[in-house]
Amino acid sequence: MDKKIDTTYTQNRELSWLRFNERVLEEATDTDVPLYERLKFVAIYASNLDEFYRVRVGSLWDLASIDTNEFDNKSFMTPKQQLTKIFDATKKLNQKADKIFADVEKNLKKAGIERKKVSTLSAKDKSFVKEYFENFVRPFLSPQIINVRHPFPHLLNKALYVGIVLTRKKRSVFGIIPVPANLPKVVFLPNKTKIRYVMTEDIIASHANKIFDGYEVEKSLVLSVTRSADISLDDERLDLGEDFLEHAREVLLKRQRLAPVRLEVEGDFDSSMIKYVTNQFKISEKQIFIYKSPINKSYIFSLEGKFNEEQKSLLMYPPFAPSTICCVPDSAKVMDYVSQNDVMLQYPYQSFDIFLKFIKEAVTNDKVFAIKITLYRVGSRKAQLMNYLSMAAKMGKDVTVLMELRARFDEENNINWAEFLQDAGCKVIYGMEGYKVHSKICLVMKQEEDGIKYFTQIGTGNYNASTSSLYTDISLITSNEGIGKDAVEFFQNMGIDNLYGEYKHLLVAPVSLKPTLLNLIQAEIEKAQNGQETSIFLKMNSLTDRQLIDALKDASQAGVKIKMIIRGICCILPGIEGKTDNIEVISVVGRFLEHSRIYCFGTGDDMKMYISSADWMTRNTENRVEIAAPVYDSKIKESIYDTLLIMWRDNLKARILCSDGSYKKPEIKEGDELHDCQNELRHEYKMGRRITL
Repeated sequence: MDKKIDTTYTQNRELSWLRFNERVLEEATDTDVPLYERLKFVAIYASNLDEFYRVRVGSLWDLASIDTNEFDNKSFMTPKQQLTKIFDATKKLNQKADKIFADVEKNLKKAGIERKKVSTLSAKDKSFVKEYFENFVRPFLSPQIINVRHPFPHLLNKALYVGIVLTRKKRSVFGIIPVPANLPKVVFLPNKTKIRYVMTEDIIASHANKIFDGYEVEKSLVLSVTRSADISLDDERLDLGEDFLEHAREVLLKRQRLAPVRLEVEGDFDSSMIKYVTNQFKISEKQIFIYKSPINKSYIFSLEGKFNEEQKSLLMYPPFAPSTICCVPDSAKVMDYVSQNDVMLQYPYQSFDIFLKFIKEAVTNDKVFAIKITLYRVGSRKAQLMNYLSMAAKMGKDVTVLMELRARFDEENNINWAEFLQDAGCKVIYGMEGYKVHSKICLVMKQEEDGIKYFTQIGTGNYNASTSSLYTDISLITSNEGIGKDAVEFFQNMGIDNLYGEYKHLLVAPVSLKPTLLNLIQAEIEKAQNGQETSIFLKMNSLTDRQLIDALKDASQAGVKIKMIIRGICCILPGIEGKTDNIEVISVVGRFLEHSRIYCFGTGDDMKMYISSADWMTRNTENRVEIAAPVYDSKIKESIYDTLLIMWRDNLKARILCSDGSYKKPEIKEGDELHDCQNELRHEYKMGRRITL
């Protein structure tokens, strides 16, 4: 690596991500957030960390194991050095998470919701648990002791195991019990006024003396191994003629046996046990993380099913239903309106059903002859969009679906959908060899008397009804002929594995997106040098691409004012004297996941605005097929920009990135108006923001 690269204004991406996850955790300390929602933020923190270790730490572990001399180009750390920093930071974060979890549980107990330990139960409750164990748990268990005849078993990724230290005839032995995945994660205790529950792993551990008959139980603990998930389908050699769907299934199975990168432990874990497990798993002590709280916190999301109406109103966010109001008149068809006007939908404030209405109209319109769409994360088997695509194919329309099988952790779901669509008669293709197709584009083609009419929908998020009510995203539907013809070109190029198509309006990675962005940044630099007004305003999930970071630094040095709203990883450090003085960065973590990507260059009527599926990460700009679409409609452009300004003045959920990589709350002075951008936008759309369009 070129040692001339300047790292004084950049930071390591992994440590930046951990700081983002810390902001997620801090939502659990906000007393303005309802108590149960605070508990869920701790669970989200844990879930985020699980994926981070499987994907990012797994990749670094692979690099470190081959003793590579590769350095991170933002911090000049080797993989081993990065892992050390990650493990140290994680231990501190987990300690913080345990404390926050305990505080929230303590307050929930006052509200009549309590997690109990079996050892502290009354005799009556212990009798209930004992009966439950004998009837519903014990038949599922497969206990094992570890000795010469019973070797240590392979532990599945993120599965729970109860480990027991046993003695027999003054000899110690280790026993292990898999916690069956088909058992409930918690068991609720009988009570008419309170919600009390125990963890299934605690029930198993408390009955270890019965399970291991003839042994003395010395101690018990709960174990979970995190294994690397860093397998790409393109890393596997495909034999000529091999079925791609079957190959994808084989890769999923291999993930269960990949190298362990983390061991999580709940319980008393002494030095002798540490030595034992490090030998068994071939890991170091720094990869062992000890908790006082349950390891798997996914059960938290199911607790609300036990809440009564009063508890829901006190402990949860008020019910939220996306608005069905948009700029399309209630009496009009979406397709008819889009023939004359562009339509912008902003999720989750507006309903995904409006887009589904557009697709349904296309399916039932006799003049529509083709529907083409890219799919990355679709959702459950109940997805209405898939039924519409199936219906269109059965009606004889040309339906082309570009299904990305390599959507991390959604592979199995996408395999099932691909087979469903193929059975319905859709033409299903699987993207580009070596490049994930992450683009969000849908093309509807309609035959009219004067030629073909193109309806193109381009979004920043997936075609997923569930996440559209949880993530903030933008969906643009336009009948612009130039964009429509670019969309035709895009799908034709995808069908023939051609990355190098030429587009007049759309920016398509990995070929034209980054060069165009660099040119747009350079144009602002030249304006600044000529004394003209300049501006760059960006919103995205992450910024890691070194080339784009350096271009932003150059723009800052030229005097270009740069504002960025970056939810997650941000590898550029603002406010570094002489380098990034003119750059400001905020992050917003709130009820909804900020997911939209918006790029704005320039000011006033001359501003160029794009919405995109792509973050400014090297994986997106160079290693994926991504699309950025221009926003031409002046009213829609104004509305999107207004949304950015609402976010920028947030002083409750926003955090300001400092030059040392830390985040701070905005200063609120006496008399200042308080702003929560998501609440403000939710209210605006509920009232009908279409008035401003």
